[in-house]
Amino acid sequence: MKAIHTAAVLALASACLHAQADDAGLIQKGQYLTRAADCVACHTVAGGKELAGGLAFKLPFGTLYSPNITPDKATGIGDWTDDEFVSALQKGVGKDGKHYYPAFPYTSYTLMPREDILAIKAYLFSLAPVNQPPTENAISFPFNQRWGMFFWNAAFLGDKRFEADPKQSAEWNRGAYLVEGPGHCGECHTPRNIAQAVSSSRSLAGSLLGNWRAYNISSDTQYGIGAWPNEALVSYLSKGYAPGYGMAGGPMADAVEHSLRYLEPGDLQAIAVYLKSTPARAEGVPRPTPEVSQVAAEPGDALGRKLFADSCAACHRLDGTGNQTPVATLLGLKTVNDPAGTNLLGVLLGGHLNGAAGPDQRMPDFGKGYSDKELAAVGTFVLRRFGQSDGRLTPQNVAESRALNLH
Repeated sequence: MKAIHTAAVLALASACLHAQADDAGLIQKGQYLTRAADCVACHTVAGGKELAGGLAFKLPFGTLYSPNITPDKATGIGDWTDDEFVSALQKGVGKDGKHYYPAFPYTSYTLMPREDILAIKAYLFSLAPVNQPPTENAISFPFNQRWGMFFWNAAFLGDKRFEADPKQSAEWNRGAYLVEGPGHCGECHTPRNIAQAVSSSRSLAGSLLGNWRAYNISSDTQYGIGAWPNEALVSYLSKGYAPGYGMAGGPMADAVEHSLRYLEPGDLQAIAVYLKSTPARAEGVPRPTPEVSQVAAEPGDALGRKLFADSCAACHRLDGTGNQTPVATLLGLKTVNDPAGTNLLGVLLGGHLNGAAGPDQRMPDFGKGYSDKELAAVGTFVLRRFGQSDGRLTPQNVAESRALNLH
Protein backbone atom coordinates (compact mmCIF):
# COMPACT_ATOMS: atom_id res chain seq x y z
CA MET A 1 0.00 0.00 0.00
CA LYS A 2 2.85 2.33 0.88
CA ALA A 3 4.48 1.69 -2.53
CA ILE A 4 1.21 2.53 -4.28
CA HIS A 5 0.90 5.76 -2.26
CA THR A 6 4.49 6.73 -3.11
CA ALA A 7 3.92 6.05 -6.81
CA ALA A 8 0.78 8.20 -6.76
CA VAL A 9 2.65 11.07 -5.12
CA LEU A 10 5.45 10.82 -7.64
CA ALA A 11 2.98 10.77 -10.53
CA LEU A 12 1.20 13.83 -9.14
CA ALA A 13 4.51 15.67 -8.70
CA SER A 14 5.53 14.78 -12.26
CA ALA A 15 2.20 16.06 -13.59
CA CYS A 16 2.64 19.32 -11.67
CA LEU A 17 6.12 19.78 -13.07
CA HIS A 18 4.85 19.18 -16.60
CA ALA A 19 2.01 21.67 -16.03
CA GLN A 20 4.47 24.27 -14.74
CA ALA A 21 6.72 23.68 -17.74
CA ASP A 22 3.73 24.06 -20.05
CA ASP A 23 2.71 27.28 -18.31
CA ALA A 24 6.26 28.63 -18.53
CA GLY A 25 6.42 27.78 -22.22
CA LEU A 26 3.07 29.49 -22.86
CA ILE A 27 4.18 32.62 -21.00
CA GLN A 28 7.46 32.70 -22.91
CA LYS A 29 5.58 32.40 -26.19
CA GLY A 30 3.22 35.13 -25.05
CA GLN A 31 6.08 37.46 -24.18
CA TYR A 32 7.54 37.01 -27.66
CA LEU A 33 4.18 37.67 -29.33
CA THR A 34 3.51 40.67 -27.07
CA ARG A 35 6.77 42.15 -28.28
CA ALA A 36 6.02 41.25 -31.89
CA ALA A 37 2.66 43.03 -31.48
CA ASP A 38 4.42 46.13 -30.08
CA CYS A 39 2.04 46.41 -27.12
CA VAL A 40 4.46 48.33 -24.87
CA ALA A 41 4.91 51.25 -27.28
CA CYS A 42 1.17 52.02 -27.36
CA HIS A 43 0.22 51.16 -23.79
CA THR A 44 3.01 52.96 -21.94
CA VAL A 45 3.56 56.69 -21.46
CA ALA A 46 7.07 58.11 -21.15
CA GLY A 47 8.21 57.67 -17.56
CA GLY A 48 5.07 55.69 -16.66
CA LYS A 49 4.40 52.14 -15.55
CA GLU A 50 4.77 49.63 -18.38
CA LEU A 51 1.49 48.61 -20.06
CA ALA A 52 -0.59 50.78 -17.69
CA GLY A 53 -1.95 52.84 -20.59
CA GLY A 54 -2.59 56.56 -20.92
CA LEU A 55 -0.72 57.25 -24.17
CA ALA A 56 -2.52 59.86 -26.29
CA PHE A 57 -3.46 59.28 -29.92
CA LYS A 58 -4.49 62.49 -31.67
CA LEU A 59 -6.86 61.66 -34.51
CA PRO A 60 -8.99 63.78 -36.88
CA PHE A 61 -12.06 63.29 -34.66
CA GLY A 62 -10.43 63.75 -31.24
CA THR A 63 -7.93 62.24 -28.83
CA LEU A 64 -7.90 58.62 -27.69
CA TYR A 65 -5.93 57.25 -24.73
CA SER A 66 -4.66 53.68 -24.60
CA PRO A 67 -6.11 51.53 -21.79
CA ASN A 68 -4.40 49.75 -18.93
CA ILE A 69 -3.66 46.15 -19.99
CA THR A 70 -1.96 44.98 -16.80
CA PRO A 71 -3.81 42.27 -14.80
CA ASP A 72 -5.23 44.77 -12.30
CA LYS A 73 -8.88 43.80 -11.74
CA ALA A 74 -10.15 47.29 -10.97
CA THR A 75 -8.48 49.33 -13.73
CA GLY A 76 -6.89 46.78 -16.06
CA ILE A 77 -7.87 43.44 -17.61
CA GLY A 78 -7.50 41.21 -14.56
CA ASP A 79 -11.10 39.99 -14.62
CA TRP A 80 -11.31 39.40 -18.38
CA THR A 81 -12.18 35.90 -19.60
CA ASP A 82 -10.36 34.17 -22.45
CA ASP A 83 -13.30 34.74 -24.78
CA GLU A 84 -13.45 38.46 -23.97
CA PHE A 85 -9.75 38.90 -24.61
CA VAL A 86 -9.87 37.00 -27.91
CA SER A 87 -12.92 38.99 -29.01
CA ALA A 88 -11.12 42.28 -28.33
CA LEU A 89 -8.20 41.34 -30.58
CA GLN A 90 -10.13 39.55 -33.31
CA LYS A 91 -13.35 41.59 -33.43
CA GLY A 92 -12.57 44.88 -31.68
CA VAL A 93 -15.26 44.16 -29.09
CA GLY A 94 -14.06 43.70 -25.54
CA LYS A 95 -15.56 43.15 -22.10
CA ASP A 96 -19.27 43.96 -21.72
CA GLY A 97 -19.56 44.43 -25.50
CA LYS A 98 -17.42 47.56 -25.56
CA HIS A 99 -16.40 48.50 -29.10
CA TYR A 100 -12.87 49.75 -29.73
CA TYR A 101 -11.74 52.32 -32.25
CA PRO A 102 -9.35 51.24 -35.04
CA ALA A 103 -6.49 53.16 -33.40
CA PHE A 104 -6.28 49.80 -31.62
CA PRO A 105 -5.08 47.63 -34.53
CA TYR A 106 -7.55 44.79 -34.13
CA THR A 107 -8.06 44.91 -37.91
CA SER A 108 -4.58 43.35 -38.08
CA TYR A 109 -4.69 41.31 -34.88
CA THR A 110 -7.78 39.57 -36.25
CA LEU A 111 -5.39 37.47 -38.36
CA MET A 112 -3.93 35.95 -35.18
CA PRO A 113 -5.24 32.52 -34.14
CA ARG A 114 -6.86 32.02 -30.75
CA GLU A 115 -3.86 30.14 -29.36
CA ASP A 116 -1.48 33.03 -30.08
CA ILE A 117 -3.85 35.54 -28.53
CA LEU A 118 -4.27 33.44 -25.40
CA ALA A 119 -0.49 33.13 -25.13
CA ILE A 120 -0.35 36.96 -25.01
CA LYS A 121 -3.04 36.93 -22.31
CA ALA A 122 -1.08 34.37 -20.30
CA TYR A 123 2.00 36.59 -20.43
CA LEU A 124 0.10 39.76 -19.50
CA PHE A 125 -1.53 37.96 -16.57
CA SER A 126 1.89 36.83 -15.32
CA LEU A 127 2.91 40.46 -14.78
CA ALA A 128 2.41 42.59 -11.68
CA PRO A 129 -0.92 44.46 -11.74
CA VAL A 130 -0.82 48.26 -11.89
CA ASN A 131 -3.76 50.20 -10.49
CA GLN A 132 -4.07 53.13 -12.89
CA PRO A 133 -7.53 54.36 -13.93
CA PRO A 134 -7.94 55.04 -17.65
CA THR A 135 -7.83 58.57 -19.04
CA GLU A 136 -11.14 59.63 -20.55
CA ASN A 137 -11.13 59.98 -24.32
CA ALA A 138 -11.88 63.40 -25.82
CA ILE A 139 -13.96 62.44 -28.86
CA SER A 140 -16.46 64.73 -30.56
CA PHE A 141 -20.03 63.74 -31.45
CA PRO A 142 -21.01 61.54 -33.26
CA PHE A 143 -17.71 59.68 -33.10
CA ASN A 144 -18.02 59.21 -29.33
CA GLN A 145 -20.95 56.84 -29.94
CA ARG A 146 -19.13 53.52 -29.81
CA TRP A 147 -22.12 51.54 -31.07
CA GLY A 148 -21.44 53.11 -34.47
CA MET A 149 -18.34 50.91 -34.72
CA PHE A 150 -20.68 47.98 -35.39
CA PHE A 151 -21.30 49.39 -38.85
CA TRP A 152 -17.61 50.31 -39.33
CA ASN A 153 -16.62 46.73 -38.53
CA ALA A 154 -19.22 45.39 -40.93
CA ALA A 155 -17.66 47.45 -43.71
CA PHE A 156 -13.93 47.21 -42.95
CA LEU A 157 -13.16 44.30 -40.58
CA GLY A 158 -12.33 41.02 -42.30
CA ASP A 159 -12.56 38.98 -39.06
CA LYS A 160 -10.59 36.06 -40.45
CA ARG A 161 -7.41 34.26 -39.45
CA PHE A 162 -4.17 34.13 -41.40
CA GLU A 163 -3.95 31.34 -43.94
CA ALA A 164 -0.59 30.32 -45.38
CA ASP A 165 -0.16 30.55 -49.13
CA PRO A 166 0.86 27.06 -50.33
CA LYS A 167 2.55 28.61 -53.36
CA GLN A 168 4.99 30.49 -51.15
CA SER A 169 7.85 29.33 -48.92
CA ALA A 170 7.54 28.82 -45.18
CA GLU A 171 9.81 31.85 -44.71
CA TRP A 172 7.56 34.06 -46.86
CA ASN A 173 4.47 32.92 -45.00
CA ARG A 174 6.10 33.58 -41.63
CA GLY A 175 7.00 37.09 -42.78
CA ALA A 176 3.48 37.68 -44.12
CA TYR A 177 1.97 36.63 -40.78
CA LEU A 178 4.27 38.88 -38.76
CA VAL A 179 3.83 41.93 -41.02
CA GLU A 180 0.09 41.65 -41.60
CA GLY A 181 -0.88 40.21 -38.21
CA PRO A 182 0.86 40.94 -34.88
CA GLY A 183 3.35 43.39 -36.40
CA HIS A 184 0.45 45.41 -37.93
CA CYS A 185 2.91 47.33 -40.14
CA GLY A 186 0.19 48.50 -42.51
CA GLU A 187 -1.66 50.32 -39.71
CA CYS A 188 1.05 53.01 -39.77
CA HIS A 189 2.53 52.61 -43.24
CA THR A 190 -0.73 52.58 -45.26
CA PRO A 191 -2.83 55.69 -46.03
CA ARG A 192 -6.35 55.76 -44.57
CA ASN A 193 -9.59 56.64 -46.30
CA ILE A 194 -12.19 59.14 -45.10
CA ALA A 195 -13.60 56.53 -42.73
CA GLN A 196 -10.14 56.00 -41.17
CA ALA A 197 -9.81 52.50 -42.61
CA VAL A 198 -6.53 51.51 -44.27
CA SER A 199 -6.62 51.71 -48.06
CA SER A 200 -5.98 48.22 -49.42
CA SER A 201 -5.23 49.57 -52.90
CA ARG A 202 -2.35 51.63 -51.45
CA SER A 203 -0.99 49.11 -48.97
CA LEU A 204 2.35 50.04 -47.37
CA ALA A 205 2.59 53.23 -49.52
CA GLY A 206 3.31 55.42 -46.48
CA SER A 207 1.26 57.72 -44.28
CA LEU A 208 1.48 60.80 -42.06
CA LEU A 209 1.29 60.34 -38.27
CA GLY A 210 1.20 63.67 -36.50
CA ASN A 211 4.55 65.30 -37.17
CA TRP A 212 6.13 62.04 -38.38
CA ARG A 213 5.93 60.31 -41.73
CA ALA A 214 5.76 56.52 -41.89
CA TYR A 215 7.57 55.95 -45.18
CA ASN A 216 6.60 53.76 -48.10
CA ILE A 217 7.79 50.21 -47.30
CA SER A 218 6.41 48.48 -50.38
CA SER A 219 8.72 46.74 -52.86
CA ASP A 220 9.03 49.83 -55.08
CA THR A 221 12.75 50.42 -55.70
CA GLN A 222 12.58 54.22 -55.70
CA TYR A 223 9.84 55.03 -53.19
CA GLY A 224 9.85 51.86 -51.12
CA ILE A 225 12.42 49.36 -49.87
CA GLY A 226 12.78 47.30 -53.05
CA ALA A 227 16.40 48.37 -53.56
CA TRP A 228 17.43 47.65 -49.96
CA PRO A 229 19.58 44.54 -49.51
CA ASN A 230 17.97 42.09 -47.09
CA GLU A 231 20.81 42.60 -44.61
CA ALA A 232 20.13 46.37 -44.60
CA LEU A 233 16.47 45.76 -43.79
CA VAL A 234 17.38 43.33 -41.00
CA SER A 235 19.85 45.86 -39.57
CA TYR A 236 17.24 48.62 -39.69
CA LEU A 237 14.61 46.48 -37.97
CA SER A 238 16.92 45.09 -35.29
CA LYS A 239 19.13 48.12 -34.61
CA GLY A 240 17.18 51.10 -35.95
CA TYR A 241 19.67 51.99 -38.66
CA ALA A 242 21.10 50.89 -41.97
CA PRO A 243 23.78 53.39 -43.08
CA GLY A 244 22.93 54.87 -46.46
CA TYR A 245 19.36 53.50 -46.37
CA GLY A 246 17.46 54.51 -43.27
CA MET A 247 17.54 55.70 -39.67
CA ALA A 248 14.54 55.04 -37.41
CA GLY A 249 13.09 58.01 -35.55
CA GLY A 250 9.91 58.90 -33.68
CA PRO A 251 7.30 56.11 -33.57
CA MET A 252 9.50 53.82 -35.67
CA ALA A 253 12.32 54.17 -33.16
CA ASP A 254 9.82 53.15 -30.47
CA ALA A 255 8.87 50.09 -32.52
CA VAL A 256 12.53 49.07 -32.76
CA GLU A 257 13.14 49.70 -29.07
CA HIS A 258 10.10 47.88 -27.69
CA SER A 259 9.40 45.30 -30.36
CA LEU A 260 11.53 44.58 -33.41
CA ARG A 261 14.92 44.26 -31.73
CA TYR A 262 13.61 41.33 -29.71
CA LEU A 263 12.59 39.27 -32.73
CA GLU A 264 14.67 36.27 -33.77
CA PRO A 265 17.01 36.77 -36.75
CA GLY A 266 15.01 34.26 -38.77
CA ASP A 267 11.81 36.23 -38.20
CA LEU A 268 13.48 39.50 -39.20
CA GLN A 269 14.76 37.86 -42.37
CA ALA A 270 11.26 36.55 -43.07
CA ILE A 271 9.84 40.07 -42.70
CA ALA A 272 12.42 41.38 -45.18
CA VAL A 273 11.60 38.61 -47.67
CA TYR A 274 7.88 39.32 -47.46
CA LEU A 275 8.14 43.13 -47.68
CA LYS A 276 10.27 42.88 -50.82
CA SER A 277 7.54 40.79 -52.44
CA THR A 278 4.65 43.19 -51.78
CA PRO A 279 3.00 45.21 -54.60
CA ALA A 280 5.14 48.21 -55.56
CA ARG A 281 3.57 51.58 -54.72
CA ALA A 282 5.19 54.49 -56.56
CA GLU A 283 4.24 57.28 -54.19
CA GLY A 284 5.60 59.20 -51.25
CA VAL A 285 9.16 60.37 -50.64
CA PRO A 286 11.77 58.88 -53.01
CA ARG A 287 15.13 57.75 -51.77
CA PRO A 288 17.82 60.17 -53.00
CA THR A 289 20.79 58.98 -54.99
CA PRO A 290 23.73 58.62 -52.60
CA GLU A 291 25.67 61.69 -53.63
CA VAL A 292 26.11 65.12 -52.09
CA SER A 293 23.92 67.82 -53.60
CA GLN A 294 25.84 70.53 -55.41
CA VAL A 295 23.16 73.22 -55.02
CA ALA A 296 24.89 76.59 -54.99
CA ALA A 297 24.73 78.32 -51.63
CA GLU A 298 22.44 81.32 -51.47
CA PRO A 299 22.82 84.25 -49.07
CA GLY A 300 19.97 82.83 -47.01
CA ASP A 301 21.90 79.59 -46.48
CA ALA A 302 24.58 81.29 -44.37
CA LEU A 303 22.75 80.87 -41.07
CA GLY A 304 21.93 77.22 -41.80
CA ARG A 305 25.52 76.44 -42.79
CA LYS A 306 26.85 78.10 -39.63
CA LEU A 307 24.42 76.24 -37.39
CA PHE A 308 25.30 72.95 -39.10
CA ALA A 309 29.02 73.61 -38.61
CA ASP A 310 28.53 74.61 -34.97
CA SER A 311 26.02 71.98 -33.84
CA CYS A 312 25.89 69.11 -36.34
CA ALA A 313 29.37 68.64 -37.80
CA ALA A 314 30.64 66.76 -34.76
CA CYS A 315 28.55 63.80 -35.96
CA HIS A 316 27.62 64.58 -39.59
CA ARG A 317 30.25 65.51 -42.18
CA LEU A 318 29.64 67.94 -45.03
CA ASP A 319 30.22 65.12 -47.53
CA GLY A 320 27.21 63.27 -46.10
CA THR A 321 29.12 60.54 -44.27
CA GLY A 322 29.19 60.00 -40.55
CA ASN A 323 31.92 61.58 -38.50
CA GLN A 324 33.32 58.81 -36.24
CA THR A 325 30.53 56.35 -37.10
CA PRO A 326 28.67 55.31 -40.28
CA VAL A 327 25.42 55.42 -38.28
CA ALA A 328 25.46 59.21 -38.73
CA THR A 329 25.48 58.93 -42.54
CA LEU A 330 22.97 61.31 -44.15
CA LEU A 331 23.40 60.26 -47.77
CA GLY A 332 20.66 58.06 -49.17
CA LEU A 333 18.12 58.83 -46.42
CA LYS A 334 14.54 59.79 -47.24
CA THR A 335 14.69 62.11 -44.24
CA VAL A 336 16.86 64.53 -46.23
CA ASN A 337 14.85 64.17 -49.44
CA ASP A 338 11.38 65.05 -48.17
CA PRO A 339 10.65 68.63 -49.33
CA ALA A 340 8.38 69.09 -46.30
CA GLY A 341 11.20 68.01 -43.96
CA THR A 342 8.64 66.13 -41.85
CA ASN A 343 10.88 63.62 -40.08
CA LEU A 344 13.87 65.95 -40.17
CA LEU A 345 11.92 68.46 -38.09
CA GLY A 346 10.64 65.65 -35.88
CA VAL A 347 14.15 64.53 -34.95
CA LEU A 348 15.45 68.09 -34.61
CA LEU A 349 12.64 68.93 -32.20
CA GLY A 350 12.49 65.67 -30.28
CA GLY A 351 15.96 64.19 -30.60
CA HIS A 352 16.70 60.50 -30.79
CA LEU A 353 17.48 59.22 -27.32
CA ASN A 354 15.65 55.91 -26.90
CA GLY A 355 17.08 53.42 -24.44
CA ALA A 356 17.88 50.77 -27.04
CA ALA A 357 20.13 53.07 -29.05
CA GLY A 358 23.88 52.95 -28.61
CA PRO A 359 25.88 56.12 -27.95
CA ASP A 360 26.68 56.45 -31.67
CA GLN A 361 22.96 56.41 -32.52
CA ARG A 362 21.71 59.08 -30.16
CA MET A 363 20.90 62.62 -31.16
CA PRO A 364 20.15 65.46 -28.72
CA ASP A 365 16.94 67.50 -28.66
CA PHE A 366 17.46 70.87 -30.39
CA GLY A 367 13.86 71.99 -29.95
CA LYS A 368 14.34 73.80 -26.65
CA GLY A 369 17.63 75.52 -27.40
CA TYR A 370 16.95 76.86 -30.90
CA SER A 371 14.34 79.20 -32.34
CA ASP A 372 11.94 78.34 -35.13
CA LYS A 373 13.99 80.56 -37.45
CA GLU A 374 17.22 78.75 -36.60
CA LEU A 375 15.73 75.27 -37.01
CA ALA A 376 14.18 76.28 -40.33
CA ALA A 377 17.56 77.52 -41.50
CA VAL A 378 19.55 74.44 -40.55
CA GLY A 379 16.75 72.17 -41.81
CA THR A 380 16.79 73.92 -45.19
CA PHE A 381 20.55 73.59 -45.37
CA VAL A 382 20.38 69.84 -44.69
CA LEU A 383 17.62 69.29 -47.27
CA ARG A 384 19.45 71.22 -49.99
CA ARG A 385 22.89 69.89 -49.15
CA PHE A 386 22.13 66.17 -48.87
CA GLY A 387 18.85 65.70 -50.75
CA GLN A 388 17.65 66.41 -54.26
CA SER A 389 14.17 67.82 -53.54
CA ASP A 390 15.33 71.45 -53.12
CA GLY A 391 13.19 71.55 -49.97
CA ARG A 392 12.95 74.82 -48.07
CA LEU A 393 11.56 75.19 -44.55
CA THR A 394 10.06 78.24 -42.91
CA PRO A 395 9.69 79.19 -39.23
CA GLN A 396 5.97 78.48 -39.64
CA ASN A 397 6.77 74.91 -40.71
CA VAL A 398 8.76 74.47 -37.51
CA ALA A 399 6.01 75.99 -35.37
CA GLU A 400 3.43 73.65 -36.89
CA SER A 401 5.67 70.65 -36.21
CA ARG A 402 6.17 71.78 -32.60
CA ALA A 403 2.39 71.90 -32.14
CA LEU A 404 2.09 68.30 -33.40
CA ASN A 405 5.13 66.99 -31.55
CA LEU A 406 3.78 63.78 -30.03
CA HIS A 407 7.11 62.11 -29.38
